[in-house]
Amino acid sequence: MTDQVIAITADEFETFIAQPQHQDRRFELIYGEIIEKHMPTEEHGVIMAQIVIALGIYLKTNRIGRVGTEIRHRATVSDVRIPDISLTLAVDSPLITHGAVPRLPDLAVEVQSPDDHVLKLRAKAAFYLDNGCQVVWIVIPRHRLIEVYRPDHDVELVGIDGTLTGGDMLPGFVLPVREVFEGVG
Repeated sequence: MTDQVIAITADEFETFIAQPQHQDRRFELIYGEIIEKHMPTEEHGVIMAQIVIALGIYLKTNRIGRVGTEIRHRATVSDVRIPDISLTLAVDSPLITHGAVPRLPDLAVEVQSPDDHVLKLRAKAAFYLDNGCQVVWIVIPRHRLIEVYRPDHDVELVGIDGTLTGGDMLPGFVLPVREVFEGVG
């Protein structure tokens, strides 16, 4: 006899995570399966902060979107994902105050944790792009490298001496990769 995974919906997932015993835990719904996310390390948090600060400064001057961390996004009926960093360009849309944002962000950033396999992060990037993201950055701390994914483009590898740019989505945005890893080992 084999174990079958019973897929649940995003609505059922919201009920699951609202239960008191799950309040201090982080879960994603991936293809109908509830997956618990690992707690981030200090390195992970510092890298996220560097990117959020740079995006926040850009958005203060260019009021075209909003940026946040660990925001739940409902991608499909069986997927609720939590990118490490989300940037959404729809500033005129109401700010979600309960439940998941009903779409993926325009820019999703995933920072590799020690327990993350890069192939899983690349699969996440493909899922994000297939479901509405315009750009995905995968940050790989061990190699001081950022992989940039865009629909219908080759993966761009940006090393420690390179610069992330915003392209057409964030005109004029530049972030030296060295600054992303500032203060990190």
